[in-house]
Amino acid sequence: MTQDPDFSRTVDSDVVRTSTIKKPERLLSLDVLRGLTIAFMIIVNSQMGPAPFFELSHAAWNGFTATDLVFPTFLLLVGLSTVLSTAARLAKGATRRELFLHTLRRAVVLFVAGFVVNNFPFFHLHTVRYYGVLPRIAICYLVVATIYLISPSWKNKVAIAVACLAGYWILLRFVAVPGFGMPTHDLPINDPTGNLTAYIDRKLFSPSHLYERVRDPEGLLSTIPAIATALFGLLAGLWLRSTRSTGRKAAMLAVTGILFLAAGLAWHPFFPMNKKLWTSSFALFAGGWSLLLLAAAIYFIDLVRVGRAAAESNDPASPLHPALYRPLLVFGTNAILAYLVSELGDSVISQIHLPSGLSIKAVWMREIVHLVPNLQWSSLLYSLSFMLLCWLIVLPFYRKRIFLRI
Repeated sequence: MTQDPDFSRTVDSDVVRTSTIKKPERLLSLDVLRGLTIAFMIIVNSQMGPAPFFELSHAAWNGFTATDLVFPTFLLLVGLSTVLSTAARLAKGATRRELFLHTLRRAVVLFVAGFVVNNFPFFHLHTVRYYGVLPRIAICYLVVATIYLISPSWKNKVAIAVACLAGYWILLRFVAVPGFGMPTHDLPINDPTGNLTAYIDRKLFSPSHLYERVRDPEGLLSTIPAIATALFGLLAGLWLRSTRSTGRKAAMLAVTGILFLAAGLAWHPFFPMNKKLWTSSFALFAGGWSLLLLAAAIYFIDLVRVGRAAAESNDPASPLHPALYRPLLVFGTNAILAYLVSELGDSVISQIHLPSGLSIKAVWMREIVHLVPNLQWSSLLYSLSFMLLCWLIVLPFYRKRIFLRI
C-alpha cells in the first residue's frame, strides 16, 4: 500500500510517477466485506413478498434493521475505494484532469445503468423511474471523487460531511412544507407524506415516476446525507493510506464506529433514524456499524490473517486466496456486475412464462413452497437459491479474471 508520512498528507500533484509511488495494495478485507454486502443485498431483495423475518426487511418507516445497513455499507465502500483507485491511477502517471474525466464518464455510465435496471424491460415514459440505487451511487461517487481531486486534505472532508448532516436536519426541521406546515409543530419531522424530501420529489415528478408514489427512497434531497456516508468511506480510505500500523488503523476505525453509533442514538429522539429519508441520525448509526464491520474485516483478514495462506498474491482471482473467502470474492471483486445480474435476472424470470402460463419465478417459488410448506423458511430458501444462481452466473467472470470496471 502507498503510505504517507501523516494522515493529513496525501498526493496532491498533477502527475505522480511510478518511480516514486508504488501502486496501492488491494486489501482482501475490502473485497470480502463488499462481497458479503452484495450477497446479503440479493437475499433481502429477493424474498417472496414481504420478508417473513424482521431483520430481512427494511424498517417500515422510522427505525433500523440489518437490511437497512446494506446500502450505507456499500456506499461507504464506494468512498473508500475512490481513494485507493485514485492513488493507483496517480501512481501510473495520470493527471487530475484525466481522473476527473474518468470519474465523470463512470458516473454517467452508472446512472444510465441504473435507469436501465429500474425500468427493464418495458421503459414506458409515463412510468419510468429516474431515481434509484445506481443513480444515487453515481451522484455520490461523482461528488466525493471530485472533492478528493480538488483537495486531498482530510479536514475539508470532515467539514463537508458535517455540513451535509447538519444542513439536511436544518432543512427538514426548520423549513415549512407547503400544505402541511412546520415540522415538529404542525406535523412530525419525519411525517411520511409531509416531509420536505417527499414534497420536493412530488414537485419534480408525477406519482407514477416515484417508487412509493408519494415519495422515493432515493429522492433528490436525501442524497445530501448519502454524500456524507460516502465521505465517511473516503476518510476511512485516507486513514488506511497513512503510515500507521494495521492494528492501529483497525482500532481507530472501530473507535470511530462506536462514536458514530452513540451520535446516531443521541440524535434519534430529535431526528429519528429513517433509511427512506436517509436522516442524519441514520447516516451516523449506519456508518458506525459499517466502520465496525470494516475494522473487524481488516483486523481478522489483513492483520491476524485468519484463514489466509502464508504466501499469496494480490491478484483477487489467484488460487492462493483461501477457499474460506473465495465465495465472497466472486461478488466482492465484481460488485456492479453482481448487482446487475440480480436485478435484471429477477426481471427476466418474472417476465418469461412457461406453457403453464406461470412465470419461471412463480413456478420456482411454487416448487420451493411444496418442498418447504413453512412460508418463512420457504421464502428464505428461495432468496438463498436465487442468490446462488446469481453467484453461479458471476463465477465464470471471476475465474477468467474478467472484472466489470465501469
